[in-house]
Amino acid sequence: MYGDAQGAETPQVLRQLEQELNVKILPGTEIMMDVGEHHFVKSSASSDRVLVPQPSDSKHDPLNWSRFWKYSAIACSTMVSFAQGFGPLALAPIFPQLIEKYNTDLAGAIQFTGVAILVLGFSNFIWVPLSTSFGRRPVLLASTLVCLGSCIWRAQAETYGSFMGACVLNGIGAGPAETLQPAIITDIFFLDRRGVWNTVYFVFYFGSLAVGPIISGPMAETVGMASFWYLNVAMHAFIFICILFLFPETKWHRMHPDEMRAKGLLPSQQVSDEKVNSTNAENGDLEKITTLGGMPDLSHTATAARDPWLGKGTPSKQQFKLWQLNPHPFKAVFYDLWIPWKLFAFPIVEFASFVVSWSASSFLTLNLTQAEVFAAPPYGFSSNAIGFMNFAILIGMFIGLATAGPLSDYISMRATRKNRGIREPEMRLPSMIPYVLIMMLGNFIVAFGYQNAWDWKPIVIVGYTCAGIQVAALPAIASTYAVDSYKPVSGSVFVSITVNKNVWGYGFSKFITPWILASGYVPPIMTNMALITLWCSFGILFFFFGKTFRKWSEHSDVHRM
Repeated sequence: MYGDAQGAETPQVLRQLEQELNVKILPGTEIMMDVGEHHFVKSSASSDRVLVPQPSDSKHDPLNWSRFWKYSAIACSTMVSFAQGFGPLALAPIFPQLIEKYNTDLAGAIQFTGVAILVLGFSNFIWVPLSTSFGRRPVLLASTLVCLGSCIWRAQAETYGSFMGACVLNGIGAGPAETLQPAIITDIFFLDRRGVWNTVYFVFYFGSLAVGPIISGPMAETVGMASFWYLNVAMHAFIFICILFLFPETKWHRMHPDEMRAKGLLPSQQVSDEKVNSTNAENGDLEKITTLGGMPDLSHTATAARDPWLGKGTPSKQQFKLWQLNPHPFKAVFYDLWIPWKLFAFPIVEFASFVVSWSASSFLTLNLTQAEVFAAPPYGFSSNAIGFMNFAILIGMFIGLATAGPLSDYISMRATRKNRGIREPEMRLPSMIPYVLIMMLGNFIVAFGYQNAWDWKPIVIVGYTCAGIQVAALPAIASTYAVDSYKPVSGSVFVSITVNKNVWGYGFSKFITPWILASGYVPPIMTNMALITLWCSFGILFFFFGKTFRKWSEHSDVHRM
């Protein structure tokens, strides 16, 4: 395996593997089986499935945690992603009430959503450096408190400016919903399960954007808008308590060979079979808990002997502290502020950014237009009924969840077996094909259905469901491809994706309403569909030449972060 910057394979070992396999091993390329005399830690004693990345032999390594602690951590981070996305885009069914209360027009009401989206993206230039320097746990706790406060402000706001200020604060607090969970997935799950868990993340995050309007509309009609925001307050308070007791720190430092060589830990010929002193975790210095050997001894040794804690590990007391100490916090923050901008020059990250951005904008189209379409003649639906239409999007997302992750992992594993156990990140790209076709069908039905005032059933049941399926699948596949290619900077990859997505989302929210008034629904929706198809079609280019693009950045410092 290449050791995703977190392994400790020596150049000598990598060259031996390349000679035996007759293949160039680049960052992102993974060896998923034993090669000759080189043996790796497996998923179990009876399995031949190699674990990527290779875990340390520490009880406290998140890759070694028991199922309870892994599921506890992912459940808490999923709740955060859901709750932080739940409020900002829940306004669509209540635009009429917002227009009346704050004495504005539709374009002004839409800006409550647009500004929150824009601020949310750029807030990750604060949250991701903090999560890299001080851990995921303090960022989850702090952002949850910010969101809690912003929801109280929203409930109390009496003027347009005050409510807009609450939207800005909510956008700042909700930033981690778009970046932190993918990094946590990389922290605690092995490569072969990341496709499924990234799809789970996108389903719950985008699902929150669909569920919010389902609940906000009926609540605004029956008990008032303020009650919806107090519901958000209760959710954030509950999640804060869950994080405090059930989410240990998942960030774990795994030394790159260059780092080990600089510290004198890497002999000139090969890595010695050094063991991690797991008591460091109990003694309070998490930074010293490092994997000194991603695969230090490649002789035929049983997995149980090489990693006795696999699937049995537990967090340490240090991992439950409010934050982790960092010997170079300012340096880490500086790198995390710079790396997302640097990643825009990497074709694979740019590809993922554009696919995620425009796929999400297809969903945003429905969010911004449903009240405008279905509240007016010939439909005349109430806020309550319009909110319930989002159930179709939610059902589509669960269809995407049930199919996209398993399909992309299956296609990748099948291609890996055909490729003698060598996995390339590009192997998951063909799984995008059915979801691109579904996306096109959904956009056709919504655009022409809106324009020609079709019966609401095909628009909602088919068009909205297709939108839910594609928004769960295409972003998950494209972003997983980017993360597999640049695993050491997974957080920064998602900052790049989020900034790109939210800048486009803000612009889209600014021009969609005037464009519809001037030209009708077909031109803007079909133009957006054509752009999604264009960006996704670049997947063909990356399937054949993605490894060449990865070779261009083979020696970049992003692989040594």
